[in-house]
Amino acid sequence: MSEVLKAKNLWRRFYIGTNIIEVLRGSDLSVFRGEWLAILGRSGSGKSTLLHLLGGLDSPDVGEIWFEDQSLSGFSELRLDRYRNERVGFVFQFYHLLPELNAMENVMLAQMIRTSIPAWPRGKAAARRHAAELLEWVGLKDRMTHKPTKLSGGERQRVAIARALGNSPDILLADEPTGNLDSETSAAIIDLFRRLHGEGQTIVMVTHDAAIANVADRQLTLSAGRLGDDGGSS
Repeated sequence: MSEVLKAKNLWRRFYIGTNIIEVLRGSDLSVFRGEWLAILGRSGSGKSTLLHLLGGLDSPDVGEIWFEDQSLSGFSELRLDRYRNERVGFVFQFYHLLPELNAMENVMLAQMIRTSIPAWPRGKAAARRHAAELLEWVGLKDRMTHKPTKLSGGERQRVAIARALGNSPDILLADEPTGNLDSETSAAIIDLFRRLHGEGQTIVMVTHDAAIANVADRQLTLSAGRLGDDGGSS
């Protein structure tokens, strides 16, 4: 498999008053196209920070990240925006859906952002059809016009997954995607990830749950700011 994402010697520090908190301390990482990588770590270990760096939402204090052999640090702001919008899809623990929009409108956001204002009236109908297809794929055919407050936690996460897939990203970054769900709903969400992976989607998922991590092709553990290899899944 070819390497699609690579990180070398990542350090990320946060300053709280006079205290320096070193969340990442020289972490290295390789992600291969088509694989499902799970990063296991306890709460506060820096898993979310690592995903934010990989997805271009934040920058490391030290170290480099390469996407398809091109360093993110060399990207212009416009190119970084395109990377976040077109090449990477994000799924968060707390969904981050816009409450004033219904499910379909939330899914359409990614395509709306990548389309210029003059072109949007011409592209809106196609974006709506694509959003409907994605929502049907995640099992929400009958919930498309419901706003987030009218959806269950599992349904909100399905909307978030559909939104993340809106621009057919190269990599899906999932931050504790089952962390806010009960065990039955979590299993249904993991089944969606299995289907995605079976269709060739590259996935990087962080979790504190070893049972969830075990479904992936490969596991890494983040501890004391560094990544260690746990080998493949059972």
